[in-house]
Amino acid sequence: MRLIRLTLCRHVAVAILAIGLLSPSLSLAQTPPPAAPAITPAVQTAAPTAAEAAPTANPASATAAVPPITLSLPQDLSPWGMFMAADIVVKAVMVGLAFASVLTWTIWFAKAIELLAARRRLGAAIAALAAARAWNDVRALQGGKDAASALIGAADTELQQSADAMSPDGVKERIGSRLERLEAAAGRQMIRGTGILATIGATAPFVGLFGTVWGIMNAFIGISKSHTTNLAVVAPGIAEALLATALGLVAAIPAVVMYNMFSRWIAGDRALHGDASAEILRLISRDLDRGVFNRRRGVAAE
Repeated sequence: MRLIRLTLCRHVAVAILAIGLLSPSLSLAQTPPPAAPAITPAVQTAAPTAAEAAPTANPASATAAVPPITLSLPQDLSPWGMFMAADIVVKAVMVGLAFASVLTWTIWFAKAIELLAARRRLGAAIAALAAARAWNDVRALQGGKDAASALIGAADTELQQSADAMSPDGVKERIGSRLERLEAAAGRQMIRGTGILATIGATAPFVGLFGTVWGIMNAFIGISKSHTTNLAVVAPGIAEALLATALGLVAAIPAVVMYNMFSRWIAGDRALHGDASAEILRLISRDLDRGVFNRRRGVAAE
């Protein structure tokens, strides 16, 4: 009996040991293969790719779904085109500035010729007065229409009117007064027209600024009416405004430059008038000291 129990215990122990050795292989056999989880993400990833490719398969339908956006910009943005498309107020400003620019260049052309010719004649007269030894040598220069002839004629007229009162100081004072008045008249003649240049140079930028403000105001009015801020609405008004500003500068800058140039030229011509008057006074003073006019008066009395 005891032997039977020992035999049974031995068989049970062998069975338990066999089961323990076979359990790892059974667990491996029951574990699912690792490739199965990799297949599932691949399928899930491929599905969106196919879905994404579906909308691009028909580009015509995608284009038809988006509404087209068109901007109707002005066809002609040249200066003339902007002028024709401008408001009536901006047009009036542009026309006025263009007229001012033409007037500026006309004054420059006429005044430059006048001043250069007067300077050349005065230079020649001063050279003749400086070379003369007596008043009789320069009497032939009077009778012309230039400034030097007028100065010589005024001095000779005063000498003739003072023939019976040949006080040297009195004669020179009266002749100097005549020459001074002629110099002032010549100065007024020379500056004639330059005041227009000063006015254009001072006011043209502000007139152009007025056109700029008006054009920008029209641009904002267009924005408010169309309820949009695209370039097609804003561009025409801004272009007109900038054109008005440009015309204002085109009229103002040359006017200022020409006015400064003529101011220097007129100052030089006034100096030449002063030199001619000084030469005349020196000749008359020299003849007065010589007694030429007294002897001439005595000869006339005889």
